[in-house]
Amino acid sequence: MLTILPLLTLLVLIAFLSASLKMNYEYQKSVIFRLGRLSYVRGAGIYLTIPIIDRVKQVDRRTVTVDIESQDTVTKDSVTVGVNAVLYYRIREPEKAIIRVKDYNFATSQAALTTLRNIVGQHKLDELLQERDTINSRICEIVDEITNPWGIEIERIEIKNLEIPKPMQRAMAKEAEAAREKRARLIKAESEYESTIKLTQAAQEIAKSPVALELRRIQMIAEIGTEQNTTTILMIPSDILALAKEVSQSISRE
Repeated sequence: MLTILPLLTLLVLIAFLSASLKMNYEYQKSVIFRLGRLSYVRGAGIYLTIPIIDRVKQVDRRTVTVDIESQDTVTKDSVTVGVNAVLYYRIREPEKAIIRVKDYNFATSQAALTTLRNIVGQHKLDELLQERDTINSRICEIVDEITNPWGIEIERIEIKNLEIPKPMQRAMAKEAEAAREKRARLIKAESEYESTIKLTQAAQEIAKSPVALELRRIQMIAEIGTEQNTTTILMIPSDILALAKEVSQSISRE
């Protein structure tokens, strides 16, 4: 009997130590309650607790990703769109996350979902498509303000997809096509306007010298003869002939 007692004592001591020893990884923190009251918070490493008296709640402090389910929401301009998003958050103060809210993961996701719906309802469809980054930042600020008393930090909220009704997609496609046609016509009109200005300037310069006009006409006829294998009859005005005669006589005198 005496030999068994030390063995039993050793076994009880080992069981007590195994029940008392706890360990946290680098990304974990433990909130310890002693007799139902918050006692202390432990970080990474090994620590001792009192069995039966102490209760331990471990909290993962890594970033948590939550997929916010798709929901139908009416925009400010009365368009029903399906919106889904993704939420990134982490626990900054574990004791608050355990004490102040029953299920911090569910509460955070619901806060993000309702805020997303409210913000989408305050914007028009065009704003949702063009100002997504601004809307994401606004949602993140509001949700972070809600979860801050729970010791939870909202890192990011991103709208993943906007499901637009088919009739609205067709209408948007027609609108985009009309805008592209409008730009094309404006560019063509500007080009024609610039061409008209250049032609007007050229006509004014040629009008100052009739000889230049005739030379240009001859050059154009030569180009036509090169491109088209045809016979071209050229009517040369008398003033051109007189000019050519004067030029030849001046050359002969020299």
